[in-house]
This record gives sequence, structure tokens and C-alpha cells, in this order.
Amino acid sequence: MAVKMKRFAMSELIDWKNRKSKKPLIIRGARQVGKTWLLKEFGKTMYKDYIYINFDDNPQMEKLFSLNLEPSRLIEGLSVYSGKAIDRETLLIFDEIQEVPNALNSLKYFYEDASEYQIVAAGSLLGIALHSGTSFPVGKVEFMDLYPMSFSEFLCATGYEKHAKNLAEGNLDFIGVIKSELIDLLKKYMFVGGMPEAVLSYSQNKNYAEVKKIHLQILGTYENDFSKHAPINIVPRIRMLWQSIPHQLAKENKKFIYGLVKEGSRAREYEIALMWLSDCGLIRQVKRVKKGSMPLKFYEDWHAFKLFILDVGLLCELSGIDAKVLVDRDDLLTEYKGAITEQFVLQQLVAIGITPYYWSNDTSDGEVDFVFQNETEIIPIEVKAAENLRAKSLKAFAAEYKIPKAVRTSLSDFRKDELIVNVPLYLIEFIKKYL
Repeated sequence: MAVKMKRFAMSELIDWKNRKSKKPLIIRGARQVGKTWLLKEFGKTMYKDYIYINFDDNPQMEKLFSLNLEPSRLIEGLSVYSGKAIDRETLLIFDEIQEVPNALNSLKYFYEDASEYQIVAAGSLLGIALHSGTSFPVGKVEFMDLYPMSFSEFLCATGYEKHAKNLAEGNLDFIGVIKSELIDLLKKYMFVGGMPEAVLSYSQNKNYAEVKKIHLQILGTYENDFSKHAPINIVPRIRMLWQSIPHQLAKENKKFIYGLVKEGSRAREYEIALMWLSDCGLIRQVKRVKKGSMPLKFYEDWHAFKLFILDVGLLCELSGIDAKVLVDRDDLLTEYKGAITEQFVLQQLVAIGITPYYWSNDTSDGEVDFVFQNETEIIPIEVKAAENLRAKSLKAFAAEYKIPKAVRTSLSDFRKDELIVNVPLYLIEFIKKYL
């Protein structure tokens, strides 16, 4: 079976290309989420030609961009370096652009003085680079974020593109027929995750041991980045915080507790480590909101949050979860106190541009797993691991803040009553369709 990798972010890149007026585009994302593949595929399929420049450990580019940043001089130098002529039908791809800060700054001059050139850049540690005082072309560039592959992208890559199409179109009759197969594929996705290299390996070999090796290699790369790029005095704290995340999520109450990183530790000791991991795109803070009212940002509680990592497959590896346990057992989603399921849901929400919060009551143990703002509505989501249809906290939240519509996601079929829309876990990526 031929493997067909498909990233839905490609449509955003095509929209950018087709706009008459545009700025250089920077793709942000953690290492290994597929930025390089996506940009090369974009250049290959949408342009007459493309030139790919990797700025990591590239002394020639350091020298070229160390002098004046006049675009015509830079274009001449890039043409000599690549051995290709560059015109307005050539896509310029600047990878790991943060490694040559002057290249980042040059985007300002390309936008102001040579906007006919089409430039896309990518950076894995861009947020970290900016803290070192790099001059940044504020207002002269556009951004796009890339995350691990979603569940439907995983389906496309593993030979189930028809299933992905039916999920996207909301063909509920057909989805009902293939429900058991979708649940089986969901379990596989939760172990393999959405890191493209792991998905590609699984699609070709169906070998979980090979997937595990790739996860370990990716985690090793991240660990190396801690030592290579972080201030040496905070590296141990970064490691401890990173390693504590599975334990934090395995609790019944998933609120992040600094004392679980190291006994007696306080927030101020780990603030920089937390920010560093966040700026690398390796973790996602889901902040608590004190109130379910518009706008949610007004009601953020900066002292309470849940912490997830970028990918459910990597979480399984960090947690030491074996593929046989995860894929073969029927109680997959109820084990580990729902940590894997919540990570999955969070990942799908983030992939479609949702910024989720969570809500908990000050005076009781009531909690709503995720809350987000959908245009003029507040939408609470309760994550149920199996076919569990109780929603006590969800109903309490809706009653307290007069919320007319709430979402429960579980393995139960799609259904809609006066208040609650039950969206199956394998459809949560398309939640906006059902609101």
C-alpha cells in the first residue's frame, strides 16, 4: 500500500501563496512536527522551483547575512550558494532561521523593499532565540503554527483516507457502521501519536517496536536541546519538570503541583523552566478560568493550570506505557485516570486553532475538563473515557453561567439533547461542525 502523507496545513500555505499582498511567512512548531517536509512539499507542488536553505551550522549563511541586508545582494548570494536562478516564481525556504539572527531580521527588508520574492521560514526554537535579544521584524512577517498530525491526518497516512473524509463531512450513518474500526484506529493513534516520522514508520511497517524507537530518538533530541540551548543553571529544573508531567496527569485532579516536581519546591523556582519548555513548543499550559463568562481571558487564574505535552504518543513513551496494554485492552481509555484521553482531546483542539482553558469550582470538587470561546459562545467540554454519559460537573457549570450548549466527548455515538451534544472522541477534531 502506498503511503500518502497529508497535512491540512497545506491549505493555509496555498491561501498565503494566492494572496496578492502578503508578508514573509514564519512556520512555528516544535522539532520533528514536520515543518521541513511540509515546506518542501509546498515548494515542490505549488512553485516552478524552490530553494531550501538550512541555517543550522551553516557558516556560509552566517557570513552572507553578517554584512548589509540589502535584498538584491542577498538574492545574488543565495543564487550562487544554491546554483539556481531566483525569481518571483521561486519559493525561498529558510529553515531553522533562528540560528542566524540576521536572516530573521532580513525578512523586514524583503517585505519593505523586495516583496516580489516569496519567502517561508521555519524555526523550532524561535521563541528561545527571541529571548536572547534578537532583532525581530515586528509587523513585517506572518505566522503559522504547525503541530503533530491530527487523528484524521493519521487516518490519511495509514490508508484510511475514506474514513477521514467521512469524519470531515460528518457522514454519521457511515460513521456508525465503522464505529468499532474507528475505535481500534483511535487506540493505535494514541500509542503512535502524531509525530510524522512515527506515523510514517507505523504506516509502512505496522511495527510498534519501531515506533517506540522513534519516540525515544525524538525524546532524546529534546533532552539534547535542554543541554545545548537552555541556560546551564536551569537545565536540571527543565529535566525534572518535563519528567514530572506523566505523574501530574495521572492524578485524579490534574492541576499542576510544583511539589510533585521536587518536594518543597515553589513556583518561582520553575518559572523559567516552564517558560523555556513552552517557548520550544514542547508543553501546553491549560489555564484555569474562575468564571465561565466572556471573554475567558479576563478570568484566567495564573496560579492554576494543567500541563500537557505536545503529542500523545510521546506521552505514552514518557509514561512507560506498552503498546500491548494500550492497543489490545478494552479499558485503554479508562486506565491512567483518563490522562491519555485528555491529552488526545487537547491535541485535537489545539490542532484546529482552539485555545482551551479548564474550570474548577472554588468550593467543591466540580471540574470541567476544557472550556473554550467559540465566537460569541462559551463551550464547556467534558471528557469521558468510555461510554459514560453522566455529566454532573458539566450541567452544574452550564446552570451557573447560563450556558445553552455543552459538549461531552466519549466513545458513545453522536447524540444531541437540549443542553448536551455528545461528540464521539474520533470526531472531536471537527467539534466546530457540531456547534
